[in-house]
Amino acid sequence: MKNISVLGSTGSIGVQTLEIVREKNTELNVCALACAHNVRLAEAQIREFKPDLFAMFDETAAQELAGRVADLDVRVVSGMDGLLEAAVYESSEMVVTSMVGMIGIRPTIAAIEAGKDIALANKETLVCAGHLIMPMASERNVRILPVDSEHSAIFQSLHGEEHKNIEKILLTASGGPFRGKKKEELYGMTVADALKHPNWSMGAKITVDSATLVNKGLEVMEAGWLFDVDLSQIEVVIHPQSIIHSMVQYQDGAIIAQLGVPDMKLPIQYALFYPERRPMHSERVDFFKLKQMTFEKPDPDTFAGFALAMRAAKEGGSMPTAFNAANEMAVAAFLDGKIGFMDIPALIRQAMDAHHVKQYPSVSEILETEAEVYEFLKNK
Repeated sequence: MKNISVLGSTGSIGVQTLEIVREKNTELNVCALACAHNVRLAEAQIREFKPDLFAMFDETAAQELAGRVADLDVRVVSGMDGLLEAAVYESSEMVVTSMVGMIGIRPTIAAIEAGKDIALANKETLVCAGHLIMPMASERNVRILPVDSEHSAIFQSLHGEEHKNIEKILLTASGGPFRGKKKEELYGMTVADALKHPNWSMGAKITVDSATLVNKGLEVMEAGWLFDVDLSQIEVVIHPQSIIHSMVQYQDGAIIAQLGVPDMKLPIQYALFYPERRPMHSERVDFFKLKQMTFEKPDPDTFAGFALAMRAAKEGGSMPTAFNAANEMAVAAFLDGKIGFMDIPALIRQAMDAHHVKQYPSVSEILETEAEVYEFLKNK
């Protein structure tokens, strides 16, 4: 029986993680859960999975949750201190970090410092703090197992191979709901349009990031840290069918890929049980129905968010944090109907142009950069 904690339990990845726990209830046990403010779903999860601890970031929501579950033997905590407590919960062996946004950085660091293996589904952790996270994990002999579909595919394609033999990583992307459209067509796109992802079922923020291709830029940065490769060794390939989840090309020209239907449960389960593979009841690829797989180059002129992500990655230091913070704020405003779709890259560019890069930023400097970007964009 493996004891796990799930940070972001009410989000898309968290819910799917708990579905796996439900299916593998004799092999997985939930010790601690955490989310931002979804009281209704949090209560349902507590009653079903019976964690010892539930951390609710929103303090008012935490008080309501505590009242709802007063009949159960669970401790409800709140705020960042609560998230940190869930991250380091003593009996937990692995922490699934699936909270969306930079809120996930400090809990992930705390979990690593406590010696917990990490099933990583929070891109911002490595995008903003990869220079801190990866050495820390190495020093403490902590495994960071990627949950993101593309990074899990790369991880699987590297299995049994020597790192020195990598020529390049081929990071696939579906192209999102606006693949093939030109820049002028994107100005009229609504929230409903952006949330119609053709292949994947994800949370709203990540789905919008897929529509702008910002998500793929974040994944490039994350892959650089996870697999210790230079940005020049990562190539993004648009693959609309989302059957090949990513590939590794080796110096002899061989390419090893991981294929499967678009289903996040596969990479989640692989991380939870690594290095073992367990049976999973899911759809299988039928190549006779598929008939063909196609590939395209990304269009950075139309999808300016991707181009800006590559700029942030090359400049390094605190610039990826400025990029990410600006994107988080812009996407939130778009989802609230306050700005248009093409305002997202425009706001990101303004924030990046105004930012003064700090090399090798500390956690406090990363959070300061986030606050500075938020303050800057409040007046835009």
